[in-house]
Amino acid sequence: MKRDIIFIDEELCDGCGECIPNCHEGALQLIDGKARLISDLMCDGLGACIGHCPQGAITMEKREAEAYNETEVIKQMAAKGKNTVLAHLEHLLDHNETGYVKEGVQWLREHADLLDFDLEEVSSIVHAKKSGQKDLKIASMATAPVAESCGCAGSQSREIQNATAHEAVQSKPQNSELRQWPVQFHLINPAAGYFKGADLLLAADCSAYTMGNFHSEYLKGKSLIIACPKLDSGQESYLQKLVMLIDQAKINTIHVLIMEVPCCGGLLRLVQQATAHASRKVPVKATMIGINGELLSEKWI
Repeated sequence: MKRDIIFIDEELCDGCGECIPNCHEGALQLIDGKARLISDLMCDGLGACIGHCPQGAITMEKREAEAYNETEVIKQMAAKGKNTVLAHLEHLLDHNETGYVKEGVQWLREHADLLDFDLEEVSSIVHAKKSGQKDLKIASMATAPVAESCGCAGSQSREIQNATAHEAVQSKPQNSELRQWPVQFHLINPAAGYFKGADLLLAADCSAYTMGNFHSEYLKGKSLIIACPKLDSGQESYLQKLVMLIDQAKINTIHVLIMEVPCCGGLLRLVQQATAHASRKVPVKATMIGINGELLSEKWI
């Protein structure tokens, strides 16, 4: 049958993976460094992934494709738990696909004994959303945290419990190790003197807020640039500036500091692209920090 279905331009796709969590049906996977549509059957053709591709590599086309099958989709969603089911059903409701919602809920009712969550709770939330009484995500917060509609782990709400969170603050203030201003990637000038021959720390926006030792252990003695690979627009300028920093400012090293959430990996991929384009070679260290501020991995690449 001929229907709307996504098309991925592999020349534009840089393998960032941001589209993957935004396909609630699981029709996309990252394979061999490229986003791939693995199943016509799973793609609903509604295009939730399109707006999450920073390279504009995903578009919609009408072509011969296997018909979308909500029953097959809801089977996979159910195995991933209540929050995934809710995100999927909300996605359908936002596009007025009430027929698919009914089909999905019907399958859930017929297989309620296989579910590890309360089906009636899910049904009541879906009904509230359909009736326009309250937002699906807000309704579900009363019982459990639910991922935002984008499905991104980096946007999922959580509370962080630190053993030292309520201890008395030291009377002696800690010194800042910041050596220059500005620090946001769009605002920095690669030709500024403080970048010449410097050791560069390229840090994800959130990283400093999770780490009590950010200044003393990571920023000390370095020039700083901060960026968010998920939210920042115009990132093509970042690539150009990095190449200038490597070739013209002749920076000594690059230390990339990212969080454990999937979207943060875009910062490291940006650096890898820049080193591939630059004429000089520069050592790159990658450090990944957990949401609780713990060191998860650190290596030279």
